[in-house]
Amino acid sequence: MLKSSLGFRGALAAAAAVAMTTFGGAALAENVSGQPRQYNLAEPVTEIARQIYDLHTMMLVICLVIFVAVFGVMFYSIFAHRKSKGAKPASFHESTTVEIIWTVVPFLIVIGMALPATKTVVAMKDTSNADITIKATGYQWKWGYEYLAGEGEGISFLSTLSTPRNQIEDHKGETAAPRGEHYLMEVDNNMVVPVGKKIRMVTTANDVIHAWMIPAFGVKQDAIPGFVRDTWFKAEKVGVYRGQCAELCGKDHAFMPIVVEVKSEEDYAKWVQAKLTEMKAKQDDPNKEWTKEDLVARGEKVFNANCAACHQATGLGIPGAFPALVGSKLVMGPQAGQIDILLHGRNAMPAWKQLSDVEIASVITYTRNAWANAGTGPDPVVQPKAVMAARQ
Repeated sequence: MLKSSLGFRGALAAAAAVAMTTFGGAALAENVSGQPRQYNLAEPVTEIARQIYDLHTMMLVICLVIFVAVFGVMFYSIFAHRKSKGAKPASFHESTTVEIIWTVVPFLIVIGMALPATKTVVAMKDTSNADITIKATGYQWKWGYEYLAGEGEGISFLSTLSTPRNQIEDHKGETAAPRGEHYLMEVDNNMVVPVGKKIRMVTTANDVIHAWMIPAFGVKQDAIPGFVRDTWFKAEKVGVYRGQCAELCGKDHAFMPIVVEVKSEEDYAKWVQAKLTEMKAKQDDPNKEWTKEDLVARGEKVFNANCAACHQATGLGIPGAFPALVGSKLVMGPQAGQIDILLHGRNAMPAWKQLSDVEIASVITYTRNAWANAGTGPDPVVQPKAVMAARQ
């Protein structure tokens, strides 16, 4: 059965390729799953994705049959009953039989498509009895993951685009550096799950509407500020699967990929232990007194991962869109104002409460000591305890 289904899919893909090549050679979009350019949907690795794939195939075939039938009758009628052959138009008012046929037949076609589609949609919404629950929060422009239940509970991290900026920025039509294999589809922290386990994804957002989508899983769920939505998947194959935010969410919408790494149960258990150990080791004491040098070094990394997309690595911003930090009255003024805008946001600037006290203190210290700002304003060093006090 499976072999037959795959053979049919392959034949359909080949037919589509021939048709597109014959009728204009339409350009193909890059597959968001990270696969080479292709004509069909991503190869499914979950039962839901497989059902979606088969529904897509079935409906495409139905549409093709209708197209051929309707246009076949139309062109035959035009050819066989043309005026040059002396055809005379029939004179009649209406036909009850025809009226019944063209009402009943489309109704049966719609029902034939709706029944399997409804079954799949209902199955997509059944998030009960999940083995692991993970919360995905959309930020401009990254994803935050929290493992809420099941093996790995307590793990949390941010997942940010890891493609270097010098691969992204164009210089007179040429990139500054050659693009990697997974250009714009790679992150610094993959979401990791075990194979064969039901994963419930709880989605929300911090600022605007985002959407969490992995084509190979058959999953696409909006992440809406102030609302909690959920979906699920059960990956059947070990591997790395890629997707993107699928809701236009601002300037860097194209730069917030999703990467899910599916591991064996044994490897997943090892990852969980390693991640918990790593988180514990990185846990910072906000009451510790940090040196200026340590804060600046830490802050540069935080800035490049979270702030450079808008304010640029040079701190000069984008005129008319994102303000420059070089010479900024806010950056060079009392620290309380800069702490407040990072914690609570303002206008187009989102809140960054998801960052730790140490990360916020270090990025503020970095902006006050980088570029031409160095040594030109008060409070060049901001300690984490100041951020902790403002947060409380």
